[in-house]
Amino acid sequence: MSISTSSPRLHIAPNGPEFSRIVLGLWRLGSWQMSAQQRVTFLEQALALGVTTIDQADIYGDYQSESLLGEAIALAPHLRDQFQFVSKCGIKLVSNNRPAHGMQHYDTSAAHIIASAEQSLRAMQIEQLDLLLIHRPDPLMDADEIAGAFRQLQESGKVRHFGVSNFTNSQFELLAARVPLVTNQVELSLLHMQALHDGTLDLCQRLRMAPMIWSALGGGSLFRPLSEQDERSQRISAVLTHIAAELDVSTATVALAWILQHPSRPLVLTGSGRIAAIQEAVLATTIRLSREQWFALWCASAGKNVD
Repeated sequence: MSISTSSPRLHIAPNGPEFSRIVLGLWRLGSWQMSAQQRVTFLEQALALGVTTIDQADIYGDYQSESLLGEAIALAPHLRDQFQFVSKCGIKLVSNNRPAHGMQHYDTSAAHIIASAEQSLRAMQIEQLDLLLIHRPDPLMDADEIAGAFRQLQESGKVRHFGVSNFTNSQFELLAARVPLVTNQVELSLLHMQALHDGTLDLCQRLRMAPMIWSALGGGSLFRPLSEQDERSQRISAVLTHIAAELDVSTATVALAWILQHPSRPLVLTGSGRIAAIQEAVLATTIRLSREQWFALWCASAGKNVD
């Protein structure tokens, strides 16, 4: 099947930004061993596929991934206006790049949120984030304090929209009661179906808010040699292979199409530096599985038929 297609776009919430459904995840950027010019080429190739949204976080690449992106943006300033930029904050890692951190912990204080957002802007060499997420729920989260930090960043023009990542429904609703949120970035794959059944995607549908999905390919576990897969992965791989042959696409495309078909209208983050992998992800936006195909994959993952 042809892979000459373009990622569709959608407004991720009634008053939210418009993003590409395939999002360029750059948390591994530092491990791809690309020169700054190669990073520019990669970004331009993604743009040609309609992938206009970039996902980052302050901690990615031991606090270096955003700077690596910034080096590419500095080489090709025209890219600033062609991408939407997403980042996250709220985790403090022990790192030589952050010598003041004595232990790994969460920090959702207003001071840390504002300082992190400003540092992300400097690192990526941009003037505004389209979306800032709280990276993980913090047991000491003060919803009023976070809302105040969000309002300050928005009023100063540094961040357009806000959301969360890995939040439960109750944690999401607590913060959303104080400040508008436009997404919850959560894990979902054929190896991790919890969001399908714990109410996370139900809430997204109720709010007409598109979730952002990370680890959509299960960290690559489904694509290892069969001898290295556990029984569950082998079951899923067998069904993926069968459906991929029927549709004349890759198994990765089928696995992503399975997620994209959910009525909550998920956005899927990629995690690869190979443009071929981005092409497979974009192609998944054009695939419509039959209900039997969709449930064959669900059953392979669950290890049972539906009740």
